[in-house]
Amino acid sequence: MTLRSLFSGVSGLRSQSNAMDAIGNNIANVNTVGYKRARITFADLLYQTISGATGASEQQGGTNPVQIGLGVRTDSVDTIFTQGNSQQTGRLLDLSIRGGGFFQLTDGNGGAFFTRAGNFSLDEEG
Repeated sequence: MTLRSLFSGVSGLRSQSNAMDAIGNNIANVNTVGYKRARITFADLLYQTISGATGASEQQGGTNPVQIGLGVRTDSVDTIFTQGNSQQTGRLLDLSIRGGGFFQLTDGNGGAFFTRAGNFSLDEEG
């Protein structure tokens, strides 16, 4: 067994650990208002060519190159913006969005924030 094969296995374990973290976070937030689940995608690391391709001869066809993968990595963590559940609360400032879009909020410094959670309230300044 070479170090290369150990690295391939460890890279797979690390990537799978990231996926388990995302799944655990999705489960922990299943009842959180406005939460959107995450999905992990993976990508191959480099390949090493063990033997090159061969051309066809009169007796037999050619062969493809032989390559081995050198591991996997977490490619992206994507937020899935599907429609969540709406429920009646009886509060005037509880809003929901059907379809795409976000509520845009601004802070006291003019910074913009976006959310799909519509459980709003007023402070002393309105």
